[in-house]
Order: sequence, then C-alpha cells, then structure tokens
Amino acid sequence: MNEFLPEGWLINTTENRNAVKSLTMLTNACKENKILEARATVCDSQHNLIVDLGGIKGVIPREEGALGIKEGAVRDIAVISRVNRPVCFVVTSIEKDENGNTLVFLSREKAQRMCRELYISNLSIGDVIDARITHLENFGAFADIGCGIPALMPIDTISVSRIEHPRERFEIGMDIKAVVKSIENGRISLSHRELLGTWEQNAQKFRQGETVAGIVRSVESYGAFVELAPNLAGLAESKEGVKQGQQASVYIKSIIPEKMKIKLIIIDTFDYKYNPTRPHYFFKGSHIDEFVYSPEKCEKYVATKFTD
Repeated sequence: MNEFLPEGWLINTTENRNAVKSLTMLTNACKENKILEARATVCDSQHNLIVDLGGIKGVIPREEGALGIKEGAVRDIAVISRVNRPVCFVVTSIEKDENGNTLVFLSREKAQRMCRELYISNLSIGDVIDARITHLENFGAFADIGCGIPALMPIDTISVSRIEHPRERFEIGMDIKAVVKSIENGRISLSHRELLGTWEQNAQKFRQGETVAGIVRSVESYGAFVELAPNLAGLAESKEGVKQGQQASVYIKSIIPEKMKIKLIIIDTFDYKYNPTRPHYFFKGSHIDEFVYSPEKCEKYVATKFTD
C-alpha cells in the first residue's frame, strides 16, 4: 500500500489522530521517521507554520515548509497557503521553550523529500495513481500526488469531450485517479481521459430512441456537438438559439459504432451551472500501456500509448 498519500487523506484516520495527540507517540514517530498529518493554524511573520497537535505546539520552520523553499525555487506562498489546511510532516525534534512548554519541531520538506525519493521517483509512465485537486487554471488542473507535491493535468487530457475550463469537471479538494503521462526532470504530467471509458463503453449506456440530458460543447454551422458523458459526444442537427455551455435535452436518432458517431436532435435547451461530481472510472487497474478509444470495427483508430 502507498504510504505517501495526498495531503488530507491521512488526517482523520484513527492511527493519525491518536499519534498527533500523544507525546509518547510523537516521540516514537520521530524515531521512525513516520509521516503524520495535522492542521496548520497560523503562519507567523517569519513564515513558520504553527500546527495543532491537540494542545501541544507544533512548529514547521519556514525552510522546512516545502521542497525548494531553502533553495529559493519555491515561493513562500507554498507555505502561507497551507493555513487552515492539513499538512504532512515528520517529527524532527521535541524540545522545551524558555517557559518549560513542550515544542515539537516538524518538517514538511523532509516528508516531501521522502515521498519524492521513495515513491514518485519509482513511478512509470502509464501508472494509475491517486491524486487530489489543489487548484484550477485555464490551461489545466494541478493535483497533489503525494505529501503536497503537485503535478499538472493539461486541460486536453481531462476528458475526450472538450471543455472550456477544468472547473467543469473538477472542484478543489476532489479526490481523483490519474495516469502518469510523462516524467521530465522529476516533474510528473498527468492524464485522466483514459480512465473514463472507451467510446463503446460509454455508448452502451444509451439507446436509440431515448431522450437524454447533455451539455452543448460547441455550435457549428452544420450543427451542435452535445456531450452525453465526459468521454462521449454526439452531433445534433442545427437549431436556432442554441448556445455553447447550455444544458440540452436530446433525442438519440442513431448510434453508429463503425463511424463512432451519435446523431441527435435537440428538444430543448436551458442555462446550466456546473456542479462537478467525482468521476466514474471504467478502468480499475494500477497501470495502463495503451488506451484504445475507438470501437474495434471503426473506420478511425483513436488510441493513447503510454511509453517511456
């Protein structure tokens, strides 16, 4: 089992809750280099993080707040932004202050370094991993792949059906699966669409003659592309007043696997506010070498190969 989890996964486990509230267990964790989690409550004027250890004061010194802080490769916002969020750490020492109060010194940087050296450095292209969405940009989503270490998922790898912004699929804090798409100089790039099912797997959820819900993804002179699922869209006949981003009720006129096409008729449209839910994954394994999206007898061949 992977012990280097995205931040927030560990904090509410019974073992972790007990460990961070016991001085004896914190001492043992220090000896064992055990990774624990707690919530950062304050970032002081020197950018040291104060961590809630159930009545015992925990301190993550600024230079121990994240990989790259010491070298200046990472800005202090990486530390400041952790306030009121779970942080992972290892216990480095337990001391007394001038008033005799216990101080527990912690290092998030050391936990991240362990994660990078013992987990991330052993990942291969095509590995399917756990991740947690940390922030969203126009060009893609950033996800924590272990101990707060980020990886980018470019927007065009989120799903087969094209989207304008990652917020249409994800929200911050959402737990997802992802595929390691590339590894360059220790940086991981992620993909997601290969886990959301082939054209055929998605099309099997629909039947000719049904009227179903969809989202208008683009409007062209010859019709509108309507998303039925994140990895499935069909072409609807032109209809006046239809706009990109609207919810649509569509009648399924025909499903043609050999051409990888679904023909639709728009019945009605209305404005839609995105409310992302955790994705449904067709792929359940831990590694994928090749993802063939197109049906076997289709005229087109659409596939993703994961190779080092």
